[in-house]
Amino acid sequence: MAQEYWTISIDTGGTFTDSVARADDGTMLVAKVPSTPDDPGRALIQSIDVLAGQGLDVKNVHIICHGTTIATNAILTGQFSKVALLTTSGFRDVLAIRNGTRPDIYNLRVPRPTELVTRENRIEVRERITRGGEVLQKLTDNEIDRVIEELRIIQPEAIAICLLFSYSNDDHEVRLATKVREAFPNLSVSVSSEVVREFREYPRTSTTVINAGLRPIVGSYLEKAQQSLTDSGITAPFLVMQSNGGCAIATRSASDAHRLVLSGPAGGAAGLIQLAKQHQISKVIGLDMGGTSTDICLIKDGLLPLQSSQTVNDHTLLAPSVDIHTIGSGGGSIAYADITGRLKVGPISAKAVPGPAAYLRGGNQATLTDAHVVLGTLGNSNLASNLTLDKNAAVRVITELAGKLGRDVTETALAIVSLSVAQMVRALRRVSVERGLDPREFTLVPFGGAGPLHVGLLLRHLNLGRALVPNLPGLFSANGLLTAGVRLDAAQTLLTPYAVNDIESYALWFAAKHLELAEKLSSDGVEQNQISFETAIDARYLGQGYELTIPLTPTVAGIADLPELFHKAHFDLYGHFSVYQPIEVVTLRTSAKGAFPEIPPAPLEIGNQAPEPQALIGYERVIFPDFPEGIDTAHYQRERLLAGNILDGPCIVQQMDSTTAVLPGQRVTVTLLGDLLIEEVNS
Repeated sequence: MAQEYWTISIDTGGTFTDSVARADDGTMLVAKVPSTPDDPGRALIQSIDVLAGQGLDVKNVHIICHGTTIATNAILTGQFSKVALLTTSGFRDVLAIRNGTRPDIYNLRVPRPTELVTRENRIEVRERITRGGEVLQKLTDNEIDRVIEELRIIQPEAIAICLLFSYSNDDHEVRLATKVREAFPNLSVSVSSEVVREFREYPRTSTTVINAGLRPIVGSYLEKAQQSLTDSGITAPFLVMQSNGGCAIATRSASDAHRLVLSGPAGGAAGLIQLAKQHQISKVIGLDMGGTSTDICLIKDGLLPLQSSQTVNDHTLLAPSVDIHTIGSGGGSIAYADITGRLKVGPISAKAVPGPAAYLRGGNQATLTDAHVVLGTLGNSNLASNLTLDKNAAVRVITELAGKLGRDVTETALAIVSLSVAQMVRALRRVSVERGLDPREFTLVPFGGAGPLHVGLLLRHLNLGRALVPNLPGLFSANGLLTAGVRLDAAQTLLTPYAVNDIESYALWFAAKHLELAEKLSSDGVEQNQISFETAIDARYLGQGYELTIPLTPTVAGIADLPELFHKAHFDLYGHFSVYQPIEVVTLRTSAKGAFPEIPPAPLEIGNQAPEPQALIGYERVIFPDFPEGIDTAHYQRERLLAGNILDGPCIVQQMDSTTAVLPGQRVTVTLLGDLLIEEVNS
């Protein structure tokens, strides 16, 4: 069968840039190249070149989807565009006051978070609109002219406009934005009523400013990437993964830059849903461990866990995002002795450059990867991008650290691994036990380059029954990008008491937004029959400070069920409810999703329970926590394993993109799709 249809998904991480190309005949090509932090787009093009060298026909690429950390890194590193903020008179210091909470209420010396816009670059605008949308103080042309003159003095790189209660009435914002755009045609102007029509002044202002500050950076990056793809001969639609677990066309993503903050990790969450569906599993916990960080996501009943806001580098962002918990622990996490002589691991990472010492790329500090090389769990095999593991280099840096700790090399390496696993266990408990969920009811899905390396230890420490290692764990996030499809979101804050007479107006809003979002998706090339919608209403008891998101059907009959649905959700979460307390409708929410053409994975060849002899690489002495003297351990080449093969631990399963370490007393079964099912057999 001729390969007439290709899809490409590329995920840029802190250490590697992963790429997966799929053809309509089931052919799959993969590439893993080192990330290029100085210019992330360079690694993207290098990935395309590697895939083309393997047989990718760039002229027949129909879709290319990209997960990027460009927005995340800009916020975390403070490499933000110079923004000028225009806000209602009297609200100049909203970004400084924030929401009034303190991370440590008993600490009088908590350092203040960095302000997104310095005070001298925040301009007060004399105008005022009430919460209900009535004009108290009219915005005059003279006032607009005065504001524009102040902007000329500041000379910003981007402009954010966030006037009080503009989500109820945006007339003043629209007039002001029109004049500002005319005066500064070459600058990005972000308007809160266009970016986020939701309440709460600090998050709304913060979101608008983040959007303004990211637009020049994200827009420039995506424009260069688009041009590079065109130069490579690819004319297919260029899509970017958003924080909400769905993709959007790159031109729209450049305008909605604030929606890309969790672009990379969201691809893994989308892949988790597909994997759970393939194995008919209702509850999974994904653990995506790369070179710099670990992202943990819990999924129930095949539903993407979304939250309406997120916190990034102490800044609140109002944008639907996948509920992912991130810790600074990865394969490149640096291990060191603090001033008290105690061992610490992370969050500082050796990253892609210079990387762990064992990579022989200039790294001279001990990392988690180096500890595994010393223990033998990573073996001596070559990794992606022709990386080799040099045990002597790893031993050298671990020995140096061991001297500072007063321990021997083996003890130090085991301690580094144990401390890293403890950090992951704590994070896994945070998304499960601390939310009232029993992790033993979930299947652990470790992926990323370093996730499967710790699967055996995590199973044992958490007392879990089983884990599922995907077929290509190191490329799982990239592979998951195209399973999500495209997604657009819309929201409108109302803050009105729930009334039967208002139900029809809510239904009309949903209908109008569905039509608007469907038109946008159609213009992006999505077929009408592939578009679906999700709707919800944020509600609370009148007088409460926070709300619950209640999914429902956007019809008159469906919205009429809101009180019953809200009472049940309130009881499930808090253990009580009151049918006599009035309910307030806070925000209407909806999203439109469009599916990509699905290319089913090819099943694996079926073999016997015993692996074929060529699958066995050999036996090596490996040190595990309960076997400090080492134990003879079988090493297998994963690409040579067949469906139905059973491996007993201890064993190491090696492949290009990751390594899976299985402890004594655990068993591995190769599934029909090539995934590794790992279970405890000696409990």
